[in-house]
Amino acid sequence: MTKLAKRSWAEPFKIKVVEPLRMTSREERERALVEAGYNTFLLKSKDVYIDLLTDSGTNAMSDYQWAGMMLGDEAYAGSENFYHLEENVQKYYGYKYLVPTHQGRGAEHLISSILIKDGDFVPGNMYFTTTRLHQELAGGTFVDVIIDEAHDPQSLHPFKGNIDLNKLEALINKVGAKKIPYVTVAATVNMAGGQPISIANLREVRELTKKHGIRVVLDATRAVENAWFIKQREKGYEKKTIAEILFEMCSFTDAATMSGKKDLLVNIGGFLALNDYDIFEEARNLVVVYEGLHTYGGLAGRDMEAMARGIEEAVQEEHIKARIGQVEYVGERLMSIGIPIVQPSGGHAIFLDARRFLPQIKQTEFPAQTLAAELYAESGVRSMERGIVSAGRNKETGDHNYPKLELVRLTFPRRVYTQAHCDVVTEAVEAVYDRREEIRGMETEYEPKYLRFFQMRFKKL
Repeated sequence: MTKLAKRSWAEPFKIKVVEPLRMTSREERERALVEAGYNTFLLKSKDVYIDLLTDSGTNAMSDYQWAGMMLGDEAYAGSENFYHLEENVQKYYGYKYLVPTHQGRGAEHLISSILIKDGDFVPGNMYFTTTRLHQELAGGTFVDVIIDEAHDPQSLHPFKGNIDLNKLEALINKVGAKKIPYVTVAATVNMAGGQPISIANLREVRELTKKHGIRVVLDATRAVENAWFIKQREKGYEKKTIAEILFEMCSFTDAATMSGKKDLLVNIGGFLALNDYDIFEEARNLVVVYEGLHTYGGLAGRDMEAMARGIEEAVQEEHIKARIGQVEYVGERLMSIGIPIVQPSGGHAIFLDARRFLPQIKQTEFPAQTLAAELYAESGVRSMERGIVSAGRNKETGDHNYPKLELVRLTFPRRVYTQAHCDVVTEAVEAVYDRREEIRGMETEYEPKYLRFFQMRFKKL
C-alpha cells in the first residue's frame, strides 16, 4: 500500500449552528460597489459571500462561552462576571488592576487621556489607526520606531514587529525622556502584516525604558497569536506553553490595552489592564464618564463572562495552532501560484501586496482600495485596504501620509470559515490577478475628517 506523504488537517471543532451564506451575481456586486462608493466598509453584510473585512468581533463563540452568557450577572455595580474577568486577566496576563471597556479603543482613549500631554511624543512599532488618533487628540505625536524590515513585504525576518532600539534611543536623546509618556508596543503588528515581536526585543525595550523612567504599554489585542510565533520561532521557547509565553511577554510592560474582539473570541468587549495604582485610580474614575461604571465599563455582565471564558480558550494550543494554521494555508497557496503577499504570513490575516499586484496604479490612485473593490466584484469576498487611505493625512501639512506598504488585508475570523472557504478565497484572488493589467485606479469622491478609511467614498478613473 502506498503511504500518504502528509496527513490531512481538520478544524479542531465541530459545527453546532450554521448561518446560510448568499452568493450574489456579478451584476449585483457591481451595483453594491457603486452604492458603497467602492469602499468595502460601506457594503451591506447581506451582499457579502465570505467576509474577511476584519477579525474584530466576528468570531464564533464556543458552547462554553454561550453557556457563560446565560450566567450574566446584570447588576449595575459589582457584577460577578467582572470579578471572573478580573481574575483571569490577573492569572493569564499578570496585571494587577482591570478597567473594562466596550472595546479596545475605549482603553486607548483612557490611557491616552491620562498619560499624554500637549507636545509629547509616543514611539511605537508602527502605527495603528485608532491608537494613533487617540494619541494625537490628546496632544501627542506618534513616532514609528519599528525595524526597517517591517516596511519590506518580501523580508523573511521572523520578528518584523521588533522595535529598533537605536531609533528609540535616538528619539529619547532628541526630545528627552520627560516628553515620552510611554512606548506603545503592538503584538502582533497589524499594519506590518500581522508580524510578531520577540521576547528578546521586549526585554531590551524594557531595559532601555526603565533606565529612562519611561512606561511601556502593550497593545495585547493579538498577543496570544504573538505568543504562538514566539513558540515556533524563538530559541528557548519551544517547550513553553502559550499561557507561559503570554505571561512573560506582559511582564516586560506596565499596562495593556485590549480589544477582546480579537484574541478573546467575543463579539464585543475590551479592557485596560494596569500595574500602577494611581493610573488605575484615574482610569476607573474616567471610565465612569465615557464608558460605564468601573465594574462594567459599557458591557453587559454576560459579555464580560464570555470574555473571561475566551481568555481560557485563547491560550489552548490546539485552538491557536488551527487559527494561525488556516492563515498559513492560504498564504502558502497564494505564494505557490505567484501572488505577491507580505511574508512571512501574519497571525490573523494574509496581506496582498497591492504595489506588486497592481504596479500600473500610482499610490495617489489608491491601488489597495482598488484591489479590495475588484476582489469583491469578482467573488463576493470582502477584504479591506491597509495603505494610503488607512494612513490618513499629515495633521500639520494636510497632505496624504505615504506609507511604504500598500496592502489589502484578508482577515480570517476565528472558528468561522472552513478550509473549503479558504480555497474559494485563493481562487478568487487568482482570478483577479489573471486580469490585473486591465485594472485602473480610483479618485476621491468624499472624505471624512477622522479615520477616513471607514467612510471614505471613491469613484473609478
